[in-house]
Amino acid sequence: MSRITLHLTRERLLFSSRNPGQVLSEQEMNAGMAASHRLSSHVEPLMSLSAFTTLPDDARLWLMALTQATEAAVLAPDIDALLARWRHKGVQYQGAWTLLEHRILAIAEPTLAAQPSGCAIDGMLRGVHQIASRLDLALEDPQAVIVRLADGIHAIPRADMEARLAEGLLDGSTPVLDLALLTLGELRGGKLERPLAATWIGRKYKLQAPAKTGA
Repeated sequence: MSRITLHLTRERLLFSSRNPGQVLSEQEMNAGMAASHRLSSHVEPLMSLSAFTTLPDDARLWLMALTQATEAAVLAPDIDALLARWRHKGVQYQGAWTLLEHRILAIAEPTLAAQPSGCAIDGMLRGVHQIASRLDLALEDPQAVIVRLADGIHAIPRADMEARLAEGLLDGSTPVLDLALLTLGELRGGKLERPLAATWIGRKYKLQAPAKTGA
C-alpha cells in the first residue's frame, strides 16, 4: 500500500479507472469511499511511537531493519501473538512494537531493563526471524550500516563502506540510522538518526560534516 493516505471524494469517483468516462453508480461510489476509509485507517505516521505511550524511557529497545518495505498490518497478527506469549521462567513480558518508515521493526519491553534475561531475549529475536521468514520477508545483516539516501533507506555492508565513500555515494552528512540504541528514551530523544560523521565510521575515516551556511 502506498505510504500516502488515500482520500477519495465523490467528484473523483465519477470516473472509473477501468473505463475512463464511465459514470459510477451511487452504490459503486459508496463502496469505493468505504474501501478508501479502510485503507486509510491502516496508514500510520512514518515515525509514530504511540505504541510505546505506556512504557518508561528506560524500557529495553530492539531495532531490526527489514530488507524491503512492508506494512504494519502485514506483521501485526504474528508479532502481536509473539509478544503475547513472550514469557520465561514465570515472567510474562510486556512487550510493545511498532514499524518505523515501513522498514524498521522496533520492540520495547520494560521488565528486561532491570531484570535482563539472555534466554528471553534470544527467544523473542528467534521468533521475529521465524515470522519474517514465514511472511517471505528478511532482516538486514545486523552488522550492515543503515543509511538514508535520496531514494530511501539502504543497508551498506561494512566491507563496502570505504568504496562507497570513495565514489561519493556517502559523505559525512549522510544520515545513518543507529539500530544499536538500547533504550526507548534514546529513540524518543531523536537519537535514531545522525550524520555519518558523528558515528564510529566518521571517526574511522576522519569524515567532516559540511559546515552549516547562513540564510
